[in-house]
Amino acid sequence: MTTEPRMLDLEPTARQLAGLLDAIGPDRLADPTPCPDYRVRDLLQHVLGLTLAFRAAAQKDLGPLTDTAPDAPGAPRPALDGDWRGRLRRQLDELVAAWRDPDAWQGDTRAGGVPLPAAVAGQVALNELLLHGWDLARATGQPYAIDDASARASIALLSQETDDAAREGTGFGRVVPVPADAPPLDQAVGLSGRDPSWTPPPATA
Repeated sequence: MTTEPRMLDLEPTARQLAGLLDAIGPDRLADPTPCPDYRVRDLLQHVLGLTLAFRAAAQKDLGPLTDTAPDAPGAPRPALDGDWRGRLRRQLDELVAAWRDPDAWQGDTRAGGVPLPAAVAGQVALNELLLHGWDLARATGQPYAIDDASARASIALLSQETDDAAREGTGFGRVVPVPADAPPLDQAVGLSGRDPSWTPPPATA
């Protein structure tokens, strides 16, 4: 008997991320984020790239967008010029629509040059939006309310591999323990290797 892959709705998480953009002015682009190697500008460029890549993965449009990791040497870095907020919102809408097609969850695809089941790629796409939305919200001091279903989908993905050695090179750090009764979002954030209590460091004179 064949089990149909479980489809996830990316819209609630994409909507939360899109809602953060208007408050991110030019003066915030150099601010630190919970990702040590990323400033706000870097994170926004990363999200601009990954929304295109995972849309292509959903559509099985395999090529440069699916075969290159967004942060790989030589990978194009989307510019934060013109109406980049409008561009990112459109790309988020297109990403949501692409993963609402049942065919997106069937068979195999690629993302970041890695072949993987399409259903796993959909999970990864949701997880990327959820975590980077949290990163941006924390970096810019904004509220971030994620529905429990989306957070639990991230927990299910992130809890598949919690061994520190096996996480080398995956982009996820050591699991940060959180209380067993912590909100699902905090659990997902901790499993990703981020500290749910992270706040920006004090500004220096």
